[in-house]
Amino acid sequence: MNNKISFDQAGIDSLQLKVNGQPIHYLKAGRGAPVVLVHGGASDSRDWVDTMAALSYRFTFYAPDLIGFGRNERDENGYYLSDFSDFILEFIDSLQLQRPALVGHSFGARVCMDAALKSQKQISKLILVDASGLDKITRFGSVLMTFFWALRKLLRRPQPYPRFLAKEGEDYNRVGDDKLRRLGMPTLLIWKQLDPYFPVSIARRSEKLIQKARLEVLKGYGHAPHQQDSDAFNRLLLDFLDHD
Repeated sequence: MNNKISFDQAGIDSLQLKVNGQPIHYLKAGRGAPVVLVHGGASDSRDWVDTMAALSYRFTFYAPDLIGFGRNERDENGYYLSDFSDFILEFIDSLQLQRPALVGHSFGARVCMDAALKSQKQISKLILVDASGLDKITRFGSVLMTFFWALRKLLRRPQPYPRFLAKEGEDYNRVGDDKLRRLGMPTLLIWKQLDPYFPVSIARRSEKLIQKARLEVLKGYGHAPHQQDSDAFNRLLLDFLDHD
């Protein structure tokens, strides 16, 4: 993984806009076709700085902090899955982006899938990076999540994510095969070979269900190939956005 790049070095702007009257923080960089980057469940928009810096010569990237994350205000009552996916579509509308590609990592990929299913005509391409929502987390992954939660609690550090609420008809763990078959846009799945949370077998199964999907597996252990294998990840993303 490359050393972290500062916003100034990368030409990344830290901006704010109102989405449904709520101030929202996001990062923007580059020129060209629009690409929206959605961070995972224990992160924020800064997760994408390396990708934005590397590929901003070719695309315009928009990386929002999801509602309740990062520099945004947090509703202590919590959020439903639909709140996050509605937010992404409203974010796209607020910036008047024309059919952007949508890239999501982990929980962010789950949000992207839900948003794409709600408004397929609004999204040109879908990139799912070690995505949650395709099956339940592994037992080991659940232990890891609990450990990090407890460690932050012990160190008196705030949890990076809000309270997640569930309602009938919504499932954070599983999109459902019928819904996956409905995804009609070109879709790229990028996965680490040894993901402790979501094994690559989940991605292989999903590749067969999504109409225009292909899977790329990067060797080694990890859950964040856009950081752990940034050069390889960026090559895959660039090729997919440019040609598929």
